[in-house]
This record gives sequence, structure tokens and C-alpha cells, in this order.
Amino acid sequence: MQAIVTEKYGPPDVLKLAEVAKPVPKANEVLIKIRAASLNAFDWHMLLPDPSMVRLMGGGLLKPKNRIIGTDMAGRVEAVGGTAAQFKPGDEVFGDLARWGCGACAEYVCAPEEALAPKPKNQTFEQAAAAPMASLTALQGLRDKGHIQKGQKVLVNGASGGVGTFAVQIAKFFGAEVTAVCSSGNVDMARALGADHVIDYTKEDFTRNGRQYDLILAANGFHPLADYKRALAPGGTYVMTGGSMKQIFQAMLLAPWYSMSGGIKMGGITAHSNQKDLIFMKELMEAGKVVPVIDMVYPLADVPEALRYLLAGHARGKVVIKVEDGASASPKAKNAFNKELIWA
Repeated sequence: MQAIVTEKYGPPDVLKLAEVAKPVPKANEVLIKIRAASLNAFDWHMLLPDPSMVRLMGGGLLKPKNRIIGTDMAGRVEAVGGTAAQFKPGDEVFGDLARWGCGACAEYVCAPEEALAPKPKNQTFEQAAAAPMASLTALQGLRDKGHIQKGQKVLVNGASGGVGTFAVQIAKFFGAEVTAVCSSGNVDMARALGADHVIDYTKEDFTRNGRQYDLILAANGFHPLADYKRALAPGGTYVMTGGSMKQIFQAMLLAPWYSMSGGIKMGGITAHSNQKDLIFMKELMEAGKVVPVIDMVYPLADVPEALRYLLAGHARGKVVIKVEDGASASPKAKNAFNKELIWA
């Protein structure tokens, strides 16, 4: 089969399309013919030759532990292991493989059943592949770390990115009054996603306008923790879902101190992939409560270019990889945002 592989740390150029052996499922695994994958910040973090990040993410010390990159995927079950009982050949599934060795940027992958859920019936393979890591990060950040409640004032900083687009919609599902922070070009999209208020960060600094929020989810965009603290209401909660090393270490080192001394809660979260939450997101998507936002679709051979686009930091929603028979069969194209609007 064809796959995107790397033998060393470095920029996207270290990724190569190569012929590798087609995997064989273990007893508790299924073999999936991948139809689509999507890229996350996690993927390029795992390529960076930064020892501290490598240790945080669980990668290899001298070279990447996982040779085939990619965590999010959607596809069709082709074969099942001897003890696998949840799925059968022909079933359409999606999942996040971060805990199970990655490997989504390939024509086939083996995964344990617990990493998978049935694909939402009303979503394409591309839409389903866009959801796992980003949607679970948003869900767990809002629900598990942020303890979101109906009627709360919730702010999503970085509302136009992969995690942010899911966070706006999930916060609305939980009944919050949602403020989205994004750039000028994404204001209309944020409103279409359901945001009650939208702040254009090029024109207004939400940390200095005097308004306060019960819960802030920082999906992107750097502000010092002291700025976020100023924007929190008494008893409020700040949750960081990712970002630069500076943001990550600020959250690790300073957030506990602010939480002890300021009457607020501050901290970060890394998504924990699990079947229960994948099924929860499947149900939200099937009910029309959440719609994946896809910016660009690339063929498998163009994963390095897709990763460079993601690294530039201007993707609206997710960057998706379409996997077909023949790695270059699908031309690069922008995709539709499935809410009666197309973002060109």
C-alpha cells in the first residue's frame, strides 16, 4: 500500500510517499481501508525535533516512533481480527489513532475496536475524518475541564480553527451564550456556526474591553495568562487546548498558581480519545447540532504541502486528506461548509 512516512524529525519535507507492507489485524483489531484523513497540530508537533515536545507527546527520542503519520481517519472495515466483535467487513467507521500508533495517512490501517465508532450516516468520509481529535478536544475542554453549564457566558478564542469551530457549536449545544474571537475574514463563518457575539481580534482585544466570561476556551491565539485572568468572571475557568511551547509551559507552570491565588481555575487539556465520546460526537453530527468545517482537501501525495498550509496558521476549520486508489487521483480542492454556505 501507499503511505506517508518519515524516518527523522524535521519540516514537512521529511515526509515521503512510499510503498509499505499492508498491515494485518491482530486479534482485537480491524483492518480499515482509509477513505479520508485529517491533519492536526499534533501531527506537526510530532515532527518537530524539539526534545521537550517529543517527551510530552510520547514520540521517539532520536527519531519518530510512529513511521506513518496521521491520527484522524474515516474509512470502511475490510477485515476483522479473531476476537473483534463490534464491527464487520463493510462497516463505515471513523476514529482518532493517536493512542494507537497513528498511521492515518495511508491507504490502510489496523486499529483496535475501542479506537473507532460508526461513521455518522449523514456525513461524508471527509467530514467524518475532520472530526475526531478536534471535536474531542473541544468537547472535553468544555465539558470535562470547563464544566460548562447552560446560560454561562463562554468565549472561544481561535474560533475559526479546527478545535474552535467545533467548540462554538458544542458550547451552543450545551446552552451557553457564546462569544467567538476570530479574524475579520471569519466573522461571518463564526456567526453561521451559532456564535451569539463575534469579536474581530484585529479591531478589539477581548482581554481589555471590560467584559468577563464564566468559561474561556483558548483554542488558538496567544495572550499571557494574566490577560486571560482579567477576562474571567469571579469563579470562572480558563482552558487551554494547545498552542506554542510558550503557551503550553505557561499553562503548566503558572496556571496552578493563578488557580490557587485568584478564585478562578486555569489549566490545559489534551484530548483523550475514547469510543464513548466519539459516539457522542457522531450523534451530535447526525442530529445536525455540529457540522465539521473543512477548508482544504488534498490528495495523499500532497500531505507535506497540506501540513505546510496548516503550519501557516490560517486554515478555517480542518485540512483533510482524501485517500483514493492511487495517491494522486484526487485533485487539491476547497470543500463546502455544509450549513447552506460555502466558504470559498
